[in-house]
Amino acid sequence: MRKRVLGATGITVSELAFGGVEIGLPYGIGVKGAEDMLSEPEAIHLLHAATDSGVTFFDTARLYGASETIMGKAFRDRRSQVVIGTKCRHLRDGNGELPDGDMLKKIIKTSLLESLTALQTDYVDVFMLHQADLGILANEDLPRIFADLKAQGAIRSTGVSTYSVEETQKAIESGVWDVIQLPFNLMDQRQAALFAQAREKGVGIVIRSVLLKGLLTSKGQQLHPALVDVENHIRRFDELVQEPVPDLSTLAIRFALAFPEVSSILVGIDKLAYLHQALAAVNGPELSTETADQAKKLAYPNPAFLDLPHWDRMGWLT
Repeated sequence: MRKRVLGATGITVSELAFGGVEIGLPYGIGVKGAEDMLSEPEAIHLLHAATDSGVTFFDTARLYGASETIMGKAFRDRRSQVVIGTKCRHLRDGNGELPDGDMLKKIIKTSLLESLTALQTDYVDVFMLHQADLGILANEDLPRIFADLKAQGAIRSTGVSTYSVEETQKAIESGVWDVIQLPFNLMDQRQAALFAQAREKGVGIVIRSVLLKGLLTSKGQQLHPALVDVENHIRRFDELVQEPVPDLSTLAIRFALAFPEVSSILVGIDKLAYLHQALAAVNGPELSTETADQAKKLAYPNPAFLDLPHWDRMGWLT
């Protein structure tokens, strides 16, 4: 497994990061409830298989159900072998308001303590704001709170999870955050415009949604009628699937890793077969410049429509 440095943090991570949401709660196409998920022993076995295969970077969150607890049980005897990133609870209240400084500090510290307890560790390598919108990124208390946690040794680096290009740009320009986790894939390539700026600022880039919640795999067929244009556009990438690129998911993974500014890519994994597929994609030959350039030209023309949370709410992914 090839490794890359996570921005200016000094932390080295595997190119493949294990996305932990699927082992913690029902998530993804065709997953409707606990009956469609791995049992805890099966999930622990999967995490061990990942580490045994060279994966060192694991992503989770306080809001990912049992994910942190399962990782804690899996890694309590392997803590030195893994880099763990987790995200704190959402900061906005039921009315969408941000609490004041003292309450913010309490929420964040309580969330971190809960994560440390569940993960059975006394530190996390990357501690992130979950869904950091523009208002949250403008808050003047948050940098100080996270800096204090870093100084105390409870976290090794700070990070934010963003959605929009505007959020990512604000996070980079602030000079506050060590790592940014952002959405990027074959269909939605908007964030690539900021990769060079992130590298100049020493900010580590971690990509999520690289498989577009499974749509850039064999699952991305016979979709809801509302997504017919999306499905038709996905099929345009099939022309790039030829040796040494065996399938669409491999193309998606290698395309994201073709950007040197990217430190690691998150792939949601809830089956041993999916782990093996992701490993084969990452450990195989790098994408040729010609294929990468062709893929860049095939980005979806209306990326604003690629709103997965909205699709979920509409029931288009079930």
